[in-house]
Amino acid sequence: MTDAAQNAISNEEERRRIINRLKRLEGQVRGLQTMIDSGKDCEAVLTQIMAAKSALNQVGLHIIGYSMKTCLVDDGIRDRDELIDEAIGVFLKYSSCVQ
Repeated sequence: MTDAAQNAISNEEERRRIINRLKRLEGQVRGLQTMIDSGKDCEAVLTQIMAAKSALNQVGLHIIGYSMKTCLVDDGIRDRDELIDEAIGVFLKYSSCVQ
């Protein structure tokens, strides 16, 4: 991977956007704990689990999109096909765990 790709999210606004999404997700998970502690029915808990899972998947896809726009740029060392292959590899690796 290029140095830029290893740098992850270098844009401050983008980093803040992702952190805000993760904080909302953290709140969802805390809400799930509260639901279980208070004895909510299984269907309601499972619905919230699906929502949290979807939110986490969206964060991952957002990061992949950001990476493809900014991190996988031509570094002057690798050719275009190599960069595209790397982008596809990252996407396939992530998408294989999203269900």
